[in-house]
Amino acid sequence: MSTRSLWVTIDSKCDETRILATAGPQATVLKARLASTVHHPRALPTLLEALAMWEGMPVRAAVVVGGSDDSSASRLKLDFLTDLSGAPLYKLEFIDNHRRRHRDQLDGMGEFYDLRQLSLFEVAR
Repeated sequence: MSTRSLWVTIDSKCDETRILATAGPQATVLKARLASTVHHPRALPTLLEALAMWEGMPVRAAVVVGGSDDSSASRLKLDFLTDLSGAPLYKLEFIDNHRRRHRDQLDGMGEFYDLRQLSLFEVAR
């Protein structure tokens, strides 16, 4: 496998599960809207393994948790105590929906979301 990786974000809500896979910050590889609840505990790990094999690169995946709908891990049949690293094909982490992503010495000046997005998608090219 190459040194690049596929980035996958999974957000499971009560009505649907959304999945976004990108190769770096720009190239969207896959967008999906699926049922909110999986029917088999191996569904998500198998999907991540398949993406890694299809694209020929490891997958770094994150499941969004937290917020008003706090049961995404249970809907996806994931257990926080089990080993969720499918090394070398994928690494799965849990990220907090409301966690502050960036801190700096100039927090009093506002968030600068628009410039942060521009930097992520344009300057990082």
